[in-house]
Amino acid sequence: MNIFLGISASTGINTGKAFVIPEPVQRIIPQFPVSSQDVEKEWNRFTRAKDKISEKIKRQLDSLSNDSKQDKIQRELFETYLLMLDDPVFLEELKTELEGNPFNIEYILDIKTEEYAGRLRNSGNDYLTERAQDICDIFGRVLNELLNIRPFNIEQVPDGSVIVAKEMNPSDTIILSKRKIAGLALIEGGVSSHVAILARNYDIPAVFGLEKITKQVHTGERLIVDGTAGEIIQSPDEQTLSDYTRKIEEEKQHKQKILEFRDKPAQTKDGTKFNLYANIGTPDEAKIAAEEGADGIGLFRTEFLFMSESSESQVRTRSMSEEEQFEAYKSVLEVMKDKPVVIRTLDAGGDKIISAADLPYEEEKNPMMGLRAIRLTLQFTQLLKTQFRALYRASIYGNLKIMLPLITSTEQVIKAKEIAHQVMEELESENIPFNKDVPIGIMIETAAAGITADCLAKVSDFFSIGTNDLTQYTLGVDRENISVAPLYNEFHLAVLRLIQKTIEAANDQKIPISVCGEMASKTDSVMVLAGMGIRNLSMGPRRISYIKENLSNITIDELQAISAKSLNNL
Repeated sequence: MNIFLGISASTGINTGKAFVIPEPVQRIIPQFPVSSQDVEKEWNRFTRAKDKISEKIKRQLDSLSNDSKQDKIQRELFETYLLMLDDPVFLEELKTELEGNPFNIEYILDIKTEEYAGRLRNSGNDYLTERAQDICDIFGRVLNELLNIRPFNIEQVPDGSVIVAKEMNPSDTIILSKRKIAGLALIEGGVSSHVAILARNYDIPAVFGLEKITKQVHTGERLIVDGTAGEIIQSPDEQTLSDYTRKIEEEKQHKQKILEFRDKPAQTKDGTKFNLYANIGTPDEAKIAAEEGADGIGLFRTEFLFMSESSESQVRTRSMSEEEQFEAYKSVLEVMKDKPVVIRTLDAGGDKIISAADLPYEEEKNPMMGLRAIRLTLQFTQLLKTQFRALYRASIYGNLKIMLPLITSTEQVIKAKEIAHQVMEELESENIPFNKDVPIGIMIETAAAGITADCLAKVSDFFSIGTNDLTQYTLGVDRENISVAPLYNEFHLAVLRLIQKTIEAANDQKIPISVCGEMASKTDSVMVLAGMGIRNLSMGPRRISYIKENLSNITIDELQAISAKSLNNL
């Protein structure tokens, strides 16, 4: 038996067999000269690799339905890839370069692919820019074949596993909703990372900061994940396993007791009422939210829809079509009936990389400060326009509100609203029904937004405070970095003062305000927020009954005293 100590990222206890995810192989392109006699040999190596990829795509193409709209989009992409693999102009350029500059074919292919893609990117034509993404992707697969790199498929993880890994990308976390995962044991990751947030959403115990665990644990070994204590127990003895089996049973009994709060209103001991909403990432989670007694959806993270779409295939797909998005939004609105549903526009970029061939992506030195969220969609406006069309079309099926992420200026809000107005004019001219009065609000998740909240309140229909990014950006602490985890402090006076300033601005302008970050789901931080005047909280669906229980045991005066103490903690 061996015990690993880490940091609790998601509470709870569970047991299961380890599944160790291998670390991704970095594509390192070798460079070495070849003799003139070996040029033909290098070309034949390329041809064999290209033909293998072509055959794989043809098999995938044959498996697609001719009737499905989703398969039609996939089919178009596969056919484009096949044309590119046999593009005579590119192949001629590649062979000419190999003969005139005899180096190994991997090196030549890497150079020519990037050169060709660069010409397409700089063409000034949107269609050709998209083809630049395609050519990098498909010939990247040929490079992987030449280098014998086999990307790991997260779908290989079986039900009931404890995932053991160095880290998990947000796109990999789609498996958390698709499999019955017993727990997470990671070397890296912050307690406010998207991986941790999703683990809590799905009630999966998780422990991060586990040094060397991937080297010492092997696939198939029995693990106990104690997310509450922040421990992983490897190959437990009979007594330990018996003790933890009892703890798991006690936890189940407490969860059963909590269920009595599902149908009760959220209110303090002295009757102050609250609205408790749910944070979701997929339409299926809306059903969980409804079952858990949510007053609505406070945050629908639409980027996870796009991630789910792009993770279905090893080949980069197109980002979600208008029709696919419409069906997803419609289904959530119908599940929630007349309850409010806040849907956030695409928050891609940063740590949330979406593998879509038409979604611009380049490596950035500091991606969390780079081209992400509203910055990305305002630069590539077709993404936002398509999403607005789907949202407005779905608006007639429920109580929709639209939210813009990572806003830092009034100009961004105004520009986004102009695009929304254009979309409404288009829908009207096409005689497509929609609700003209859908509120458009914003996330307050940067210091810039908090400081200028009085200005932003004049152009926004509502505020929602994203405390995860607000804390990260205000304190300059990477919430994904385990090394600086102790510095990530949501109760830092600077963060609390920005929240207070935002509340005051919303109240002055008489617009609704809520909190949808992780502070809204934790017992201690909920008490501070409630004492500051927040009455709308959005959290993982399974936390709703716990927060109801917590609020029912305290008065509003006690909550105000707690927050006053935090705000005066100099």
